[in-house]
Amino acid sequence: MKFSLLSTTVLAGSLLLAACNGTEESSSTPQETKASINLQAEVDAYKTFALDQMDSFLLETEKFVQAFLAGDIEKAKQLYPEARMFFERSEPIAESFGDLDPRIDGRLADIEEEGKGKEEWTGYHKLEYALWVENTTQGYEEVAKQLLADTKELHALAQTVEVEPDLMITGAVDLLNEVSTSKITGEEEIYSHTDLYDFKANIEGAEKIFNILREQISEKDSELVKTLEERFAAVNQLLAIHETAEGGYISYEELTEEHTKALAEAVNQLGEPLSQMGIILE
Repeated sequence: MKFSLLSTTVLAGSLLLAACNGTEESSSTPQETKASINLQAEVDAYKTFALDQMDSFLLETEKFVQAFLAGDIEKAKQLYPEARMFFERSEPIAESFGDLDPRIDGRLADIEEEGKGKEEWTGYHKLEYALWVENTTQGYEEVAKQLLADTKELHALAQTVEVEPDLMITGAVDLLNEVSTSKITGEEEIYSHTDLYDFKANIEGAEKIFNILREQISEKDSELVKTLEERFAAVNQLLAIHETAEGGYISYEELTEEHTKALAEAVNQLGEPLSQMGIILE
Protein backbone atom coordinates (compact mmCIF):
# COMPACT_ATOMS: atom_id res chain seq x y z
CA MET A 1 0.00 0.00 0.00
CA LYS A 2 1.35 3.40 -1.04
CA PHE A 3 0.91 6.87 0.48
CA SER A 4 -2.78 7.77 0.42
CA LEU A 5 -4.21 9.92 -2.36
CA LEU A 6 -6.04 12.05 0.22
CA SER A 7 -2.82 12.89 2.03
CA THR A 8 -1.09 13.70 -1.23
CA THR A 9 -3.96 15.93 -2.30
CA VAL A 10 -3.75 17.84 0.97
CA LEU A 11 0.01 18.17 0.49
CA ALA A 12 -0.34 19.46 -3.06
CA GLY A 13 -3.05 21.87 -1.95
CA SER A 14 -0.88 23.29 0.80
CA LEU A 15 1.99 23.91 -1.61
CA LEU A 16 -0.27 25.50 -4.17
CA LEU A 17 -1.92 27.71 -1.55
CA ALA A 18 1.45 28.88 -0.29
CA ALA A 19 2.58 29.60 -3.82
CA CYS A 20 -0.59 31.52 -4.61
CA ASN A 21 -0.30 33.63 -1.48
CA GLY A 22 3.26 34.52 -2.38
CA THR A 23 2.30 35.26 -5.97
CA GLU A 24 -0.60 37.50 -4.98
CA GLU A 25 1.50 39.58 -2.65
CA SER A 26 4.44 39.90 -5.02
CA SER A 27 2.26 40.64 -8.07
CA SER A 28 0.57 43.52 -6.27
CA THR A 29 3.82 45.48 -6.11
CA PRO A 30 5.87 44.51 -9.19
CA GLN A 31 7.49 47.92 -9.52
CA GLU A 32 8.63 47.87 -5.89
CA THR A 33 10.18 44.42 -6.41
CA LYS A 34 12.19 45.58 -9.39
CA ALA A 35 13.21 48.79 -7.69
CA SER A 36 14.30 47.23 -4.41
CA ILE A 37 16.27 44.23 -5.66
CA ASN A 38 18.17 43.78 -8.90
CA LEU A 39 18.10 40.07 -9.75
CA GLN A 40 19.58 40.30 -13.25
CA ALA A 41 22.72 38.37 -12.32
CA GLU A 42 20.59 35.61 -10.76
CA VAL A 43 18.29 35.53 -13.78
CA ASP A 44 21.29 35.18 -16.11
CA ALA A 45 22.71 32.38 -13.96
CA TYR A 46 19.43 30.49 -14.04
CA LYS A 47 19.07 30.88 -17.80
CA THR A 48 22.59 29.48 -18.24
CA PHE A 49 21.69 26.51 -16.05
CA ALA A 50 18.40 25.87 -17.86
CA LEU A 51 19.99 26.08 -21.31
CA ASP A 52 22.74 23.68 -20.23
CA GLN A 53 20.03 21.24 -19.14
CA MET A 54 18.27 21.68 -22.48
CA ASP A 55 21.52 20.97 -24.33
CA SER A 56 21.95 17.73 -22.40
CA PHE A 57 18.28 16.83 -22.80
CA LEU A 58 18.60 17.07 -26.57
CA LEU A 59 21.80 15.02 -26.64
CA GLU A 60 20.40 12.30 -24.37
CA THR A 61 17.09 12.20 -26.26
CA GLU A 62 19.03 11.66 -29.48
CA LYS A 63 20.79 8.68 -27.85
CA PHE A 64 17.49 7.34 -26.53
CA VAL A 65 15.76 7.63 -29.91
CA GLN A 66 18.73 6.00 -31.68
CA ALA A 67 18.53 3.03 -29.32
CA PHE A 68 14.75 2.86 -29.72
CA LEU A 69 14.89 2.94 -33.52
CA ALA A 70 17.62 0.29 -33.47
CA GLY A 71 15.25 -1.96 -31.53
CA ASP A 72 17.60 -2.09 -28.53
CA ILE A 73 14.96 -2.32 -25.81
CA GLU A 74 17.34 -2.74 -22.86
CA LYS A 75 19.50 0.21 -23.91
CA ALA A 76 16.43 2.39 -24.44
CA LYS A 77 15.13 1.43 -20.99
CA GLN A 78 18.46 2.39 -19.44
CA LEU A 79 18.57 5.76 -21.20
CA TYR A 80 14.91 6.64 -20.63
CA PRO A 81 15.01 7.90 -16.99
CA GLU A 82 18.46 9.44 -17.34
CA ALA A 83 17.45 11.57 -20.32
CA ARG A 84 14.24 12.69 -18.67
CA MET A 85 16.07 14.09 -15.63
CA PHE A 86 17.45 16.95 -17.74
CA PHE A 87 13.90 17.85 -18.78
CA GLU A 88 12.54 17.62 -15.25
CA ARG A 89 15.25 19.91 -13.80
CA SER A 90 14.40 22.67 -16.27
CA GLU A 91 10.64 22.20 -16.59
CA PRO A 92 9.81 25.84 -15.70
CA ILE A 93 11.43 26.74 -19.03
CA ALA A 94 9.95 23.81 -20.95
CA GLU A 95 6.43 24.75 -19.84
CA SER A 96 6.82 28.21 -21.39
CA PHE A 97 6.13 26.95 -24.90
CA GLY A 98 2.48 26.07 -25.36
CA ASP A 99 1.80 22.48 -26.31
CA LEU A 100 5.44 21.39 -26.58
CA ASP A 101 5.53 20.27 -22.96
CA PRO A 102 2.52 17.93 -23.27
CA ARG A 103 3.74 16.67 -26.65
CA ILE A 104 7.03 15.65 -25.04
CA ASP A 105 5.92 14.79 -21.51
CA GLY A 106 2.17 14.14 -21.63
CA ARG A 107 0.74 11.08 -19.89
CA LEU A 108 -2.17 9.12 -21.34
CA ALA A 109 -4.34 10.30 -18.44
CA ASP A 110 -3.57 13.91 -19.38
CA ILE A 111 -4.57 13.30 -22.98
CA GLU A 112 -7.81 11.61 -21.99
CA GLU A 113 -8.70 14.46 -19.62
CA GLU A 114 -8.56 16.75 -22.65
CA GLY A 115 -11.03 14.52 -24.46
CA LYS A 116 -8.42 13.14 -26.84
CA GLY A 117 -7.80 9.53 -27.78
CA LYS A 118 -4.77 7.28 -27.41
CA GLU A 119 -3.87 7.84 -31.06
CA GLU A 120 -3.17 11.52 -30.28
CA TRP A 121 -0.78 10.63 -27.48
CA THR A 122 2.89 11.35 -28.21
CA GLY A 123 6.21 11.72 -26.43
CA TYR A 124 8.31 9.98 -23.83
CA HIS A 125 5.46 8.34 -21.93
CA LYS A 126 4.03 6.71 -25.03
CA LEU A 127 7.45 5.20 -25.70
CA GLU A 128 7.61 4.22 -22.02
CA TYR A 129 4.40 2.24 -22.62
CA ALA A 130 5.92 0.57 -25.69
CA LEU A 131 9.06 -0.46 -23.81
CA TRP A 132 7.67 -1.60 -20.47
CA VAL A 133 4.16 -2.80 -21.32
CA GLU A 134 4.37 -4.05 -24.89
CA ASN A 135 8.11 -4.81 -24.70
CA THR A 136 8.62 -3.66 -28.27
CA THR A 137 9.73 -0.73 -30.37
CA GLN A 138 7.91 -1.88 -33.50
CA GLY A 139 5.03 0.31 -34.53
CA TYR A 140 6.30 3.24 -32.48
CA GLU A 141 9.05 4.45 -34.81
CA GLU A 142 7.18 7.57 -35.91
CA VAL A 143 6.42 8.47 -32.28
CA ALA A 144 10.15 8.27 -31.52
CA LYS A 145 11.04 10.43 -34.53
CA GLN A 146 8.41 12.98 -33.53
CA LEU A 147 9.77 13.06 -29.97
CA LEU A 148 13.20 13.97 -31.31
CA ALA A 149 11.73 16.62 -33.61
CA ASP A 150 9.76 18.13 -30.71
CA THR A 151 12.86 18.09 -28.49
CA LYS A 152 14.86 19.91 -31.17
CA GLU A 153 12.09 22.51 -31.43
CA LEU A 154 12.03 22.96 -27.66
CA HIS A 155 15.81 23.33 -27.61
CA ALA A 156 15.69 26.02 -30.29
CA LEU A 157 12.88 27.96 -28.62
CA ALA A 158 14.58 27.79 -25.22
CA GLN A 159 17.42 29.91 -26.60
CA THR A 160 14.97 32.78 -27.03
CA VAL A 161 13.10 32.58 -23.71
CA GLU A 162 12.84 35.71 -21.58
CA VAL A 163 13.54 34.66 -18.00
CA GLU A 164 12.04 36.86 -15.30
CA PRO A 165 12.54 36.60 -11.52
CA ASP A 166 8.92 35.44 -11.12
CA LEU A 167 9.56 32.49 -13.43
CA MET A 168 12.42 31.35 -11.20
CA ILE A 169 10.64 31.84 -7.90
CA THR A 170 7.30 30.34 -8.90
CA GLY A 171 9.18 27.71 -10.90
CA ALA A 172 10.85 26.39 -7.75
CA VAL A 173 7.47 25.91 -6.06
CA ASP A 174 5.98 24.43 -9.23
CA LEU A 175 8.75 21.83 -9.32
CA LEU A 176 7.90 20.85 -5.77
CA ASN A 177 4.23 20.65 -6.71
CA GLU A 178 5.24 18.29 -9.51
CA VAL A 179 6.80 16.04 -6.89
CA SER A 180 3.81 16.13 -4.58
CA THR A 181 1.15 15.54 -7.22
CA SER A 182 2.68 12.84 -9.40
CA LYS A 183 6.11 11.62 -8.31
CA ILE A 184 5.21 10.65 -4.73
CA THR A 185 2.09 8.85 -5.92
CA GLY A 186 3.83 6.96 -8.73
CA GLU A 187 1.49 8.47 -11.32
CA GLU A 188 4.22 9.99 -13.50
CA GLU A 189 5.97 6.79 -14.57
CA ILE A 190 3.17 4.26 -14.24
CA TYR A 191 4.76 1.77 -16.67
CA SER A 192 8.50 2.04 -15.93
CA HIS A 193 8.18 2.99 -12.24
CA THR A 194 11.22 5.26 -12.57
CA ASP A 195 9.50 8.03 -10.61
CA LEU A 196 12.39 8.56 -8.20
CA TYR A 197 14.61 9.78 -11.05
CA ASP A 198 12.02 12.47 -11.82
CA PHE A 199 11.60 13.17 -8.10
CA LYS A 200 15.33 13.77 -7.70
CA ALA A 201 15.52 15.95 -10.81
CA ASN A 202 12.62 18.16 -9.69
CA ILE A 203 14.26 18.62 -6.29
CA GLU A 204 17.58 19.45 -7.97
CA GLY A 205 15.87 22.01 -10.18
CA ALA A 206 14.22 23.72 -7.21
CA GLU A 207 17.42 23.58 -5.16
CA LYS A 208 19.39 25.16 -8.01
CA ILE A 209 17.00 28.12 -8.01
CA PHE A 210 17.38 28.44 -4.25
CA ASN A 211 21.18 28.32 -4.49
CA ILE A 212 21.20 30.99 -7.18
CA LEU A 213 19.04 33.23 -4.98
CA ARG A 214 20.75 32.25 -1.72
CA GLU A 215 22.85 35.41 -1.27
CA GLN A 216 19.92 37.73 -1.95
CA ILE A 217 17.68 35.78 0.42
CA SER A 218 20.37 35.70 3.10
CA GLU A 219 20.59 39.48 3.13
CA LYS A 220 16.89 39.61 3.93
CA ASP A 221 16.43 36.53 6.11
CA SER A 222 19.42 34.36 7.02
CA GLU A 223 17.18 32.03 9.06
CA LEU A 224 15.14 31.20 5.97
CA VAL A 225 18.34 30.20 4.18
CA LYS A 226 19.29 27.93 7.07
CA THR A 227 15.84 26.37 7.11
CA LEU A 228 15.87 25.73 3.37
CA GLU A 229 19.35 24.19 3.55
CA GLU A 230 18.14 21.81 6.24
CA ARG A 231 14.91 20.91 4.44
CA PHE A 232 16.62 20.26 1.11
CA ALA A 233 19.21 18.12 2.90
CA ALA A 234 16.44 16.11 4.56
CA VAL A 235 14.75 15.32 1.23
CA ASN A 236 18.04 14.43 -0.43
CA GLN A 237 19.03 12.14 2.45
CA LEU A 238 15.75 10.25 2.12
CA LEU A 239 16.22 9.90 -1.64
CA ALA A 240 19.78 8.63 -1.11
CA ILE A 241 18.37 5.66 0.79
CA HIS A 242 16.79 4.45 -2.44
CA GLU A 243 19.82 4.81 -4.70
CA THR A 244 21.18 1.73 -6.47
CA ALA A 245 24.82 0.67 -6.59
CA GLU A 246 24.94 1.95 -10.18
CA GLY A 247 23.90 5.44 -9.15
CA GLY A 248 20.29 5.21 -10.23
CA TYR A 249 17.14 4.62 -8.17
CA ILE A 250 15.06 1.61 -7.24
CA SER A 251 11.64 1.02 -8.74
CA TYR A 252 8.76 2.95 -7.21
CA GLU A 253 7.08 -0.40 -6.63
CA GLU A 254 9.79 -1.28 -4.10
CA LEU A 255 8.86 1.64 -1.84
CA THR A 256 6.82 0.86 1.24
CA GLU A 257 4.03 3.00 2.65
CA GLU A 258 6.50 4.23 5.28
CA HIS A 259 8.96 5.27 2.57
CA THR A 260 6.42 7.30 0.60
CA LYS A 261 5.02 8.85 3.77
CA ALA A 262 8.49 9.96 4.87
CA LEU A 263 9.24 11.44 1.45
CA ALA A 264 5.89 13.23 1.35
CA GLU A 265 6.39 14.74 4.79
CA ALA A 266 9.88 15.95 3.86
CA VAL A 267 8.53 17.60 0.69
CA ASN A 268 5.68 19.16 2.68
CA GLN A 269 8.13 20.60 5.21
CA LEU A 270 10.21 22.03 2.37
CA GLY A 271 7.25 23.55 0.52
CA GLU A 272 6.25 26.24 3.02
CA PRO A 273 9.68 27.91 3.46
CA LEU A 274 10.38 27.54 -0.28
CA SER A 275 7.24 29.52 -1.06
CA GLN A 276 8.56 32.32 1.19
CA MET A 277 11.34 33.18 -1.25
CA GLY A 278 9.11 35.41 -3.34
CA ILE A 279 7.85 37.30 -0.30
CA ILE A 280 11.35 37.77 1.09
CA LEU A 281 12.62 39.16 -2.21
CA GLU A 282 9.90 41.80 -2.58
